[in-house]
Amino acid sequence: MFIDNIKVYLKAGDGGNGAVSFHREKYVAAGGPDGGDGGRGGNIIFKVDEGANTLLAFRYKRKFVAENGGNGMADKMHGRNGKDVTVLVPPGTVIKEPDTGRVIFDMAREPETVVCHGGRGGWGNRHFATPTRQIPRFAKSGTKGEEREVLLELRMLAEVGLIGFPNVGKSSILSRISAAKPKIANYHFTTLSPNLGVVKAPGEGKGFLAADIPGLIEGAADGLGLGHDFLRHVDRCRLLLHVVDVAGTDGRVPKEDVMKIDTELRKYSPALAERPQIMVANKMDTADKDSCEFRDFMEYCHSLGRDVVCVSAVTGEGLDELVWTAAERLATLPPMTVYDTEVSPEEEAYEASVGVRETTVRREGATYVVEGEWLYNFMGQINFDDYESLSFFQRVLIKNGVIDKLRAAGVKEGDTVSIYDFEFEFVY
Repeated sequence: MFIDNIKVYLKAGDGGNGAVSFHREKYVAAGGPDGGDGGRGGNIIFKVDEGANTLLAFRYKRKFVAENGGNGMADKMHGRNGKDVTVLVPPGTVIKEPDTGRVIFDMAREPETVVCHGGRGGWGNRHFATPTRQIPRFAKSGTKGEEREVLLELRMLAEVGLIGFPNVGKSSILSRISAAKPKIANYHFTTLSPNLGVVKAPGEGKGFLAADIPGLIEGAADGLGLGHDFLRHVDRCRLLLHVVDVAGTDGRVPKEDVMKIDTELRKYSPALAERPQIMVANKMDTADKDSCEFRDFMEYCHSLGRDVVCVSAVTGEGLDELVWTAAERLATLPPMTVYDTEVSPEEEAYEASVGVRETTVRREGATYVVEGEWLYNFMGQINFDDYESLSFFQRVLIKNGVIDKLRAAGVKEGDTVSIYDFEFEFVY
């Protein structure tokens, strides 16, 4: 079974609480506070597994929870850090937000990334001792670890994609030019999932990764057949090998097949339709080179400015030329597509904040104090010295009704607002 799209739940570990403790030792009259800090919660780390090519491992395991950090202890002993959880994914996996589809991270960019950060450990009471407060009987709790659902979408890292109608010989060609062993049979939709193969090209160290994309049909971009499900795997391909049955098997007309496949690509993605193509005229061992259909096909391809390589997957005719032509063309093309992250670190922290976002506002003298568990966790990710980060923090306050609650509590312009040690002057 081939699975290339699945949603999983992630929960990083919570930070451990700081300890409230005082040093006790014979002949030491005032040992003072010695409460240790809590340990960091474990992270959720995504790492590329080079040997995987499907998300099948997530079919029965879709929940990943990291270990919480240990609580601080007496004698300034630090709590144990929670163990990280490493999630292995195939090369080319894109991590997205399930609701918006925005890209969180493309694993083609780096082989490893932290998707959910563990909570910070709380400070022990020794941090709160001052000349005027020598016996602090309180400590700081650890923050919650980030929690979120993410969509894993596999987009293969093949440089070359073989496209075309069902039963035109894509799998046969891939099996001849690489060591791949795809299922081959003389009926439509034999291939039910993309097949990968490493192709060795002429020259030392040269070669490329090719993928046989399951057969497209007319209407694939609208969800018909199998093609719509797998067109995403062509997105990264730098070069397309457009395989056409020029022998007219099953009554097909080569020129019309090219036009229909191009139309489906254009409907799915105009950028994909502009991807360089090499036309692969397959089944030359049974084709009639003098037929009108074959001449029309050749003239149409040349009118599009595309190279045509005539091959036979059965006899091996032209396959060396095909590999050589593809390798030469790849050398002139831009690098593989890597998707940019569309979510800022501050937005990630906000989306991953846990629990119901409840906020309380109370007045202490001339200061309005704002509190909320989600706000406490979220503020740890904000850089208040950075303008963009601070602007995002302000937008979050407005979006979650914090400003409205302050106004309802009677705050006026010029009053002081305190949110967990961050104070600012309220302005309309």
